[in-house]
Amino acid sequence: MPKITDADFLLESETAKILFHDYAEKMPIIDYHCHINPAEIHDNKRFGDISEAWLGGDHYKWRLMRACGVGEELITGAATGWEKFRAFAEVLPRAVGNPVYHWVHLELQRYFGCDLPLCSDTARDIWDFCNDKLAQDDSLRVRGIIETSQARCIITTDDPADSLEWHRKLAEDKTFGVKVLPGWRPDAALNIGNPGFPGYISRLSAASGILIEDFESLKAALLARMGYFAANGCVSCDHGILKIDTLLDYTGEADALLQKRMSGVDLNDEEAGRFRQTLLHFCAREYARLGWVMQLHLGALRNVNSDMYGKLGADTGFDSIDTSGNLPGLARFLDSLNTGGALPKTLIFPIDRSDNMAINTLAGCFRQEGVTGKVQQGAAWWFNDSLSGIERQLTDFAECGVLANFAGMLTDSRSFLSYTRHEYFRRVLCGLIGRWADAGLCTPDIEYLGGIVRDISFNNAREFFGV
Repeated sequence: MPKITDADFLLESETAKILFHDYAEKMPIIDYHCHINPAEIHDNKRFGDISEAWLGGDHYKWRLMRACGVGEELITGAATGWEKFRAFAEVLPRAVGNPVYHWVHLELQRYFGCDLPLCSDTARDIWDFCNDKLAQDDSLRVRGIIETSQARCIITTDDPADSLEWHRKLAEDKTFGVKVLPGWRPDAALNIGNPGFPGYISRLSAASGILIEDFESLKAALLARMGYFAANGCVSCDHGILKIDTLLDYTGEADALLQKRMSGVDLNDEEAGRFRQTLLHFCAREYARLGWVMQLHLGALRNVNSDMYGKLGADTGFDSIDTSGNLPGLARFLDSLNTGGALPKTLIFPIDRSDNMAINTLAGCFRQEGVTGKVQQGAAWWFNDSLSGIERQLTDFAECGVLANFAGMLTDSRSFLSYTRHEYFRRVLCGLIGRWADAGLCTPDIEYLGGIVRDISFNNAREFFGV
């Protein structure tokens, strides 16, 4: 097996090497779901140091540091950038087998031209070297990183009440050729049980220009914002789903539940679920009308450490995999939309990899003439975008469906240096198909297999999202 510093990392056979270097490596990127800040793209941000570029907001790295007993001061606290970077460098060699170990070294190579393994002995040299390049090299400002990464389209994650100011400015900027499109993420409107829900409704009212007094006016406000997002290039919507009930129609209760919550009364979990499901069903029908791709991220158990959630808030590294499952409800949800002629193109991302086969077989039950892979499993997500997780997702997808139709990889990241995750995915993809070809499990026709690799790397996402 080639080492991580080698050009043929993860490419064990000549077939795999040809597939990657001749077909996958130079393909552009459509990053159809991420959490980067469009204002930083517009401003072409220059990072102050490698710690800001690498450790700021990256809960993958934070989890590794916490697992090794590093104090929070050196993770999210007030320690200096150097102190945080040194602490991370001391921890990283212990994380063999973790995808972060691979990503870090790919990022050092691709963006900084640094082949040194990061550890306590090399930390100071790498710190100085990378910081010098960040300060002087314009290709390491945000726009340069995106262009170097061959990104052609980026879809961010945006709340319905967001102004989309930076997306509009980027669309008007003729000096930057990468599309940066908004992605609709209505979780704040769906999660009626959250403490901040009443305040959010006031914000949504202001953004839409519609006074939200009942369920009908809430739907009207969301429709107005969907129209605004569509006018600003939106083609995709994303949802973090906790649970989908097997029963769907709670429309008669939705208004009473909204009124109850807006009066200051908390809802129990069942009531909140009924409201969320009714509103999600309404939104999904509108997505189909707009031609948007619906993304469903399933099964994350959020904010399990209540003490740290209280100190740091959400998305700081204290989420886990929920194995409870809700596939009967998901099946009923998709079937109801399909029966009503309102099933949008859909990507389903299970966080529990044991759900892969179930999701793939469920997806195969829905089709539309002229649409390739209308419902399909999304890329290996979050705790699964590892070597084994990606291989398993690809294998399960292939065994239950048509791998050549797969919409491909995404970063789901807050870091501008994370585009190497697409490279990592492509290396795993080419390694896997290369092994199948060499074992006689598929045609050894390189041009044919190379076409599949190109499609999964870029072409399928471009067609699926219509960008």
